[in-house]
Amino acid sequence: MTIAIAALVLALASDVVSPDGPRPAAPAAVGPVAPPDADAMRRAVEEGVKFLVSSQEGEPRAQWPYEGVYRVRGEIPVGYRIGGTGIVGECLVRMPGYAADGPRKAAVRRACEFVCAGIREPLMNPDYDAGYDVRGWGYCYGARFLLALRAAKAVPPGMQKDVDGALRWYLDAMQRTEIPQVGGWNYARQPGIETPCPASPFMTAPCLQVLFEARAQGLEVDAAVVARALDALERCRTGEGNVSYSAERQSREPARTVPGAIGRMVCAEPLLLRAGRGDAGRVRFALDRFLEHWRELEKRRKKTGTHVAPYGVAPYYFFFGFLHAFDAVECLPESERGEYRRRLEQLVFAVRDEDGTWDDRVFPRSRSFGTAMALMGLMRPQAPAPATWKAAVP
Repeated sequence: MTIAIAALVLALASDVVSPDGPRPAAPAAVGPVAPPDADAMRRAVEEGVKFLVSSQEGEPRAQWPYEGVYRVRGEIPVGYRIGGTGIVGECLVRMPGYAADGPRKAAVRRACEFVCAGIREPLMNPDYDAGYDVRGWGYCYGARFLLALRAAKAVPPGMQKDVDGALRWYLDAMQRTEIPQVGGWNYARQPGIETPCPASPFMTAPCLQVLFEARAQGLEVDAAVVARALDALERCRTGEGNVSYSAERQSREPARTVPGAIGRMVCAEPLLLRAGRGDAGRVRFALDRFLEHWRELEKRRKKTGTHVAPYGVAPYYFFFGFLHAFDAVECLPESERGEYRRRLEQLVFAVRDEDGTWDDRVFPRSRSFGTAMALMGLMRPQAPAPATWKAAVP
């Protein structure tokens, strides 16, 4: 997802307050970039969509692979190829004007064919040995793309059966690969698919949102899998409002680590609220810390390396974090949303590249991912409300 220049660690620690404490002052502007008006937003969307359609690749031209340092047999793993394609495909469907945009619809159809065919890839098989493996990203964002197509009534003509079949396959694979005993998901697991290990909040929360939406669309979802994952996500919380990088038992990370956790905080708290395990105060606290410390993510944007001290923040948290921050805004009372949106929009436009795209990595392909995440964040107020989860009464 992707984020953050920071003060000294002691100063940061002294600024951290409890979820019920005082609100911080608005951060200084990144640079001489005014909050975008409606025309600037429209042009940004049009330019971003044009770039995304032009950057589709492969033979046939059907993919937007996410590119990171991880390789399988020297190649970008199929989980990244399906996941990256799903993210960009969803973005193209969600942006204004899709129904009348022939090239965009053709690009989405090719992407849909690719994602549906992904269930036949050997390295997407849910019967695997675990360890470090990113096929779960393919399950999550492949399913999310197909759910978005169904919700928008934009399934390409003649593909309804393929979409429904692939969607059920991805949902089943996701649920079958939950972490035993602990619940939730993590791409960096202990070897052995049946071995308990810590859950990752920035993987568990997006997977849960997919399962919420699947049930809302009438698909079968195992409520016990969801309950275990929600428990795992809650164990990542700390008493200071932090959300740990991963956790098997209740997290005890100190308050001074909050600046490195802001992307996880804005990801986890809205999800827990939608499941009845959070509240607007926690979401507001996460957003305020995000705006206060976002420069810790900016420090790592377009840099080499991954988890670098002092906070272990990797570049790919940047736009992931901004997308979820925009989503968190929609969980607040309507009277509060305008100012939060304005501040986030200003920051996103301040880190936009001269060619009209967004990129948080050192790889050309990750520009598609960054642009899609940024656009979906900017257009989040126009998107349908995410599905919620209400547990069945025993």
